[in-house]
Amino acid sequence: MSNQDSLQNVIAFFESISADNTVKLGSIYTEDVFFKDPFNEVRGIVEVVRIFEHMFVQVDAPRFVVTTHLLQGDEAFLTWDFLFRTKGYAQKEFCIRGATHLRFAADGRVNFHRDYWDAAEELYEKIPVVSLLMRGLKHLARS
Repeated sequence: MSNQDSLQNVIAFFESISADNTVKLGSIYTEDVFFKDPFNEVRGIVEVVRIFEHMFVQVDAPRFVVTTHLLQGDEAFLTWDFLFRTKGYAQKEFCIRGATHLRFAADGRVNFHRDYWDAAEELYEKIPVVSLLMRGLKHLARS
């Protein structure tokens, strides 16, 4: 399988991710994959599956829309929108914009996954009480 095919598989998987198909992550990632995002830094497919299973516990209707992808050799870069609804009474929809750096192993599976997104701007500033604190901190930093 070419890296282009592997990249297309990754994109198709994440654009159709569901609570029922997180068990298929082993076909996307190597057993010893390194994964890092603003909240997690883990090694191993078991831990990566746990992260994505937890996502479905924390939010409703999570989905990814890949907006751009680039491939060079065994490395890829994606930009994406992560859309989800909050749980509970006011099910507001949120959109987090971010990017992912991937590296493919010889067998075409991902062995390195690093997400880049600004948790303060993309998440904390959208939570009513926390947003006041974040705006205050930004104001202090600018002065």
